[in-house]
Amino acid sequence: MIILDILSAVWNFFATYILQKAPYMVGFLTLLGYTLMGKKWYDTLAGTLKAIIGMLILNAGSSGLTSNFRPILAGLRDRFNLNACVTDPYYGQNAVQEAMSSIGKSFADTMLLLLIAFIINIVLVRFNRITKCRALFTTGHVQVQQAATAIWLLIFALPQLAGEGATVSMPMMIVMSILLGAYWAVGANLTIKPMQELSDGAGFAIAHQQMFGIRLGAFLSEKLFGGKDKDGKPKKFKKVGDLEMPGFFSIFNENMVCTAILMIAFFGVILAIIGKPYFVEAGELTESTNYVWWCIDKSLNFAVYLAILQLGVRTFVTELTASFQGIADKLLPSSVPGVDCAVCFGFGDANAVTFGFLAGLVGQILAILILLATGSPTIIICGFVPVFFDNATIGLVANEKGGLKACLIIPFVVGLCQVFGSALIAGWCGLAEFGGYLGMFDWATVWPVFTVIMKYLGYIGIAVVAVILLAIPQIEYRMDPKGYFLMTEDYEAYKEYKGIVTEDED
Repeated sequence: MIILDILSAVWNFFATYILQKAPYMVGFLTLLGYTLMGKKWYDTLAGTLKAIIGMLILNAGSSGLTSNFRPILAGLRDRFNLNACVTDPYYGQNAVQEAMSSIGKSFADTMLLLLIAFIINIVLVRFNRITKCRALFTTGHVQVQQAATAIWLLIFALPQLAGEGATVSMPMMIVMSILLGAYWAVGANLTIKPMQELSDGAGFAIAHQQMFGIRLGAFLSEKLFGGKDKDGKPKKFKKVGDLEMPGFFSIFNENMVCTAILMIAFFGVILAIIGKPYFVEAGELTESTNYVWWCIDKSLNFAVYLAILQLGVRTFVTELTASFQGIADKLLPSSVPGVDCAVCFGFGDANAVTFGFLAGLVGQILAILILLATGSPTIIICGFVPVFFDNATIGLVANEKGGLKACLIIPFVVGLCQVFGSALIAGWCGLAEFGGYLGMFDWATVWPVFTVIMKYLGYIGIAVVAVILLAIPQIEYRMDPKGYFLMTEDYEAYKEYKGIVTEDED
């Protein structure tokens, strides 16, 4: 009886102070991973503390974003009856946190979801000769963002699975873990071919928010703008690197500077439209305050809090990823790591990154204007992360496969999809009223489709989504059985088999 009381007390403590507290749940996962790796106690302690502190920093940035953004949302709702939603992974994560709190659910459940989904990802890659999944998703901060959005979409689609009380039910946790783990494995796997061809066999995949978009962009660029001529020879096309670029474009290479410019442009306009009298009446400023300067200061603070969030992410993700990666390396033959999309910016034409970003930005702005003109109840404000990382990455791949035209047209269309898709799903599932949605390509296209399937087909829809995901690598394998694993095991042999000649070798 005493032993049972002790175990009960330990579990209650764990459930209350660790399982339901995201920073300490991340710390626990890091501690577990390093312990299983046999790390020295002081390295384990340091890594665990860094993970916890990083999550606490992230929470501080999240709170700052909320307090800074809430008056603007209130102004839009009160003055124009609009829901304004920022498409950004960090805003999206914060919106989910508030949304779950509003229905009495703990956000810490997303950490448990992350753990189970990651284990499923490992299993799928470990048995890759059966599953055909060859990439392990290692970008921890993206996993946190996606786990948060995924669990809310499933709660929305199948509320009966959520259960009672603050903790999400175990059946829902299992279902969502299977779907998310399969998405990580399958999505990252889809990027292996375009990344190997872009980097000439550097041996990585992309594990981010636009994995389906990367593969689709590469496919469309090659089919529409590249490919081979009627004689079977590769078509000649002009790439971005063939153009001379003015120096001022380099300003967009700085994340913080670009975020500040975008926030001033978008929030500055919105604040100007709402007007000073509203904020004076709401007690946000006084009559003597210089409104123009206040708008600039308010907009720049978004960049500040976003930088705080990113600092927190960088602090804990390194430790969380390393604690998992050390275990996975021993278990996963014939596979490659899935990494952040920024890794690919070191390959291909550097200016294609800027061109893709700007083309996507134009697409997003046009889509936002259409939403305004048509009286959409949900208005999207594009954040820096989707605008830059989605479109720059896809633009880089498009340029390699189809040249300048592909680099401009494909990201432009992606920009349209990001805004329209995000407006539809965020407004439908209720995240728009909390001010944010993940908003990147896969989550503005693929996951809304999954949500529709699950919402209207119920439990059958869950099975349909799982089958769709697991069938994709099987289809890809059957398109090239000989080269499929050769691509990750020996890229030089793969090139010889496919007759690929790089520019350096030509």
